[in-house]
Amino acid sequence: MRYSNLLKSSSIGDMLLKNKIVMAPMGSNFASEDGHASERLKAYYEERAKGGVGLIILETSAVSWPAGSSMPNMIGYSEDRFIPDLQDLTSRVHQYGAKIAAQLNHSGKISQEDVVAGREIPVPSIPKMHPSDMFGLLTEAEIMNFIKAAGPDGKGPRYHELTTNEIKDEIGHFVSAAKRAVESGFDAIEIHAGHGYLISSFLSPAVNRRTDEYGGSAENRARLLAEIISKIKSSIPSSIPVIVRLDAFEYRVEGGISTDDFLVTIKLAEEAGADALDVSAYGNPAKGIAFTEAPLVHEPGGFIKFAKLAKAHCSIPILAVGRIDLDIAELGIKNNDFDFVVMGRKLLADPFLPQKLQDNQDSLIRPCIYCYVCVSKIFINQPMCCSVNSSMGREFEDKDLYSKSNEKKNIVVIGSGPAGMESARILGERGHKVIVLEKEKDIGGTLRVASLAYEPNQALITYLKNSLKHLGIKIKTKTKANLEVLKKISPDHVLFATGAKRNAPKIPGKELGHVFDGEELKSLLISSNSKAEKKLNILSRLILKAGNLSQLLRNISSLRILSKFWMPLKKELVIIGGDLVGLELAEFLTERGKKITVVEPSNDLGPNLSIVRRSRVIHLLKSHGVNIIKNAKDIKISNTDVNFELDGAFQSITAKQVIIAMGTESNTEFALARFYRGMALIELGEFDRAKPDLTFAARRAPLPEQRNSARLLLQKIQESGIQAAELRE
Repeated sequence: MRYSNLLKSSSIGDMLLKNKIVMAPMGSNFASEDGHASERLKAYYEERAKGGVGLIILETSAVSWPAGSSMPNMIGYSEDRFIPDLQDLTSRVHQYGAKIAAQLNHSGKISQEDVVAGREIPVPSIPKMHPSDMFGLLTEAEIMNFIKAAGPDGKGPRYHELTTNEIKDEIGHFVSAAKRAVESGFDAIEIHAGHGYLISSFLSPAVNRRTDEYGGSAENRARLLAEIISKIKSSIPSSIPVIVRLDAFEYRVEGGISTDDFLVTIKLAEEAGADALDVSAYGNPAKGIAFTEAPLVHEPGGFIKFAKLAKAHCSIPILAVGRIDLDIAELGIKNNDFDFVVMGRKLLADPFLPQKLQDNQDSLIRPCIYCYVCVSKIFINQPMCCSVNSSMGREFEDKDLYSKSNEKKNIVVIGSGPAGMESARILGERGHKVIVLEKEKDIGGTLRVASLAYEPNQALITYLKNSLKHLGIKIKTKTKANLEVLKKISPDHVLFATGAKRNAPKIPGKELGHVFDGEELKSLLISSNSKAEKKLNILSRLILKAGNLSQLLRNISSLRILSKFWMPLKKELVIIGGDLVGLELAEFLTERGKKITVVEPSNDLGPNLSIVRRSRVIHLLKSHGVNIIKNAKDIKISNTDVNFELDGAFQSITAKQVIIAMGTESNTEFALARFYRGMALIELGEFDRAKPDLTFAARRAPLPEQRNSARLLLQKIQESGIQAAELRE
């Protein structure tokens, strides 16, 4: 078996796990407003247990709820009334052979709900105020979600420096919560001592400036954690292991936790009775880029170095986290670099990842594309969701999503972009006979272009292609749908998934020879025949022709490498449009040595990019010297310049080449329902036009950040219905 080490059973203390895959504790906002484990939350975790994970670490929960809560919908452990729902949760997880740990936490200086309620926030020392660049990255709509963070009087958080006696009280809250967790049926306890929360604040020299026994030296700063571990261990059965989540380092935090501090802490944690360490890291939340350095690391395997360090300095099991790919996980366990692998985003995208590994079906694992939509929802106090798995968080509604249809249908899906392929996949899972028609010679649609600009997107194409092949679904490329073609197939239903057209808005000068709109650029990048080629010089045309003849340009991976050395674009470019397409295109071209200016008509940058992804892109663009101009009005293009009005003054930028990354509308090219007699029709994104006699039951996509290239969501089907999917801008 390819992942034999990852799938091997192993123990943490007396707790035996069926494999070494651990679900990371990611805040979901799925709990009820009164702190209970809701049906939505239970179904969400039950699905991961059903998928074969060895251990679930429940999301961060408040030991003194409602105090110490960082989200509006957070699980509480402060009262016995929470126990029945938690017991139901653990029993539902246990029925699939998985184990579950309760993560105990007090959010400390990050206790947003305390700010909202006007409660004092306990801290080791009053935090210093640091400038933040986050608000400059938010849209006006997102900023409104942060208004309440100023508290009821608008003065912000009220901090309270804990006395020694009050510290003892906080320890008591953790102990009481641990006892309730054991009574609720949890198999283990995880103490959250990282990510800027209360215990982490004591550990960090940047925050903890105390001069008593809980401050000063690394040993003193770790005293609170050691006492919590010791008190919990003596208060619960010895068979219940205690795991500790720790930061090995604090990124972009002046005077923050160092690896030397970390080594002192893990030694004291082990001596206090910790049975395992969950090794993470933290980044300054006031810096947008820091969040993708830690705790939600963008760099593949970015925290493995910290896990290896911990493994070398203690004798208890080490849990490694941080975008660890499967092959790296397998190798790390084999080499004894760490003992368990903690996965978050991967198990959001595909809860059945462990089972698919067990069944040697790793090619059918739905990939995470690292778009950060999941965690970005938490930033604006909304329930977590996933761009590639619309059932995530809707498991309680989608129980019968993949059940076989009572009536088998012959269905044609027009379009092999993500919408078409995902629709075809679900239809095939339900037992229908499906044929996909694609007019281009390659599948993927706009997602191919998105994959060129942002490599993780490519994995989604591969997954969908593999899934359709596995289900025996045929894809007919170079086949344009028309009446004759459809008559030959004679389907019961026709599903239009023809995506969107990127026609540039009516900007004066858009017709000039050095100006490309979205469709023209797309056609160049994915090697389709296009009028756009006429805008290139002779040498560029010849290179493109050679690339097409050699089939080199059909391979996205090869094209991505080739683009680092040659592209049919000028050295200096102006991109009009600062939303998702414009910013990711700017990122792609900047990395290839182009000098870019982005001109955006509105005040918002990247509203269709998730907050975390947006902050990373904008940071990288600025670090590469990209000129970003917002609020540009009355834009005009001349032969040499892009002209606009800014703050009432005329501005001009020299432009050797211009790309208009604006203007998207539904592609209704094939929506000719009146011509197709005897066929039930539906166009994705046009559900309101569906006739009552059709058997489709469609549901609006839950994400506002959908992009045509990759944000494809499943649709719920009634018992007699047909599967569909919606693609939104």
